[in-house]
Amino acid sequence: MLFMAKVQSKNILPAAAMEKLLKKAGADRVSEDAKDKLRDVLEEYAESIGSKAVRLAVHAGRKTVKASDVKEATK
Repeated sequence: MLFMAKVQSKNILPAAAMEKLLKKAGADRVSEDAKDKLRDVLEEYAESIGSKAVRLAVHAGRKTVKASDVKEATK
């Protein structure tokens, strides 16, 4: 029996969600390249915000990141 390893994707957000966002913004059609680029940009931005939020939580003496940390990290 042949087992295939599951390929790990570097992306977290699904491409379908990117298409929904772009269509909600008014697009009639969305290319795969557009979905991929939006996903890359959003994930990079989210990682940046996440890192700042973690630093804020640690600075406050907490291990738990709170919504207020995320909100402050976006400023």
